[in-house]
Amino acid sequence: MDLTSLLILACLGAFHGLNPAMGWLFAVALGLQERSRTAVLRALPPIVLGHAGAVLVTLALVSTIRLATPPRVVSYGVAAVVCGFGVWRMVRRRHPRWVGMKVTRWQLAGWSFLMATAHGAGLMVLPITLRGGHGAAALVSQGLLATAVHTLAMFTTITGVALIVYERLGVAVLRRAWFNLDLAWAVALIGAGAFAALT
Repeated sequence: MDLTSLLILACLGAFHGLNPAMGWLFAVALGLQERSRTAVLRALPPIVLGHAGAVLVTLALVSTIRLATPPRVVSYGVAAVVCGFGVWRMVRRRHPRWVGMKVTRWQLAGWSFLMATAHGAGLMVLPITLRGGHGAAALVSQGLLATAVHTLAMFTTITGVALIVYERLGVAVLRRAWFNLDLAWAVALIGAGAFAALT
């Protein structure tokens, strides 16, 4: 995987970390509920692990398909799925609901896994990972590296945003200064699918 691909994966991780639906808002809410900065920080690792799990599962499924299917078919199939998912996210804006505010770390990781899957977080990194090798060993190492780079960038971003919102801005910033990340997310998915089709 080249440096450009790694930078794109890191940027996607940062973009995912900015999205309140990926978990920083949940972490801030838990911190406000317990009146504790530690509660915010304690919530972040399970959230990030759930997100990484969703990305890794998606990459593993597509890598398995790649071993038995011609690369061009996989590329066009991924492009169609990612674009289609982006269009669906544009049309269907409602978020899945699963848990309340009293959660264990495992429930928080499970919630994060479901949210990342429902938002297509793993799908968004597919066009970048499709550009690498095709052998089983190459696919495994590529998937692990992609997930690690993406997750590290997401963890850094989500930690920074959660702490800034918890300690300085408060959740009222969402009403005053936030733009529609769901729409940006859907557009990014469609762009990622187009990128997969063209490359």
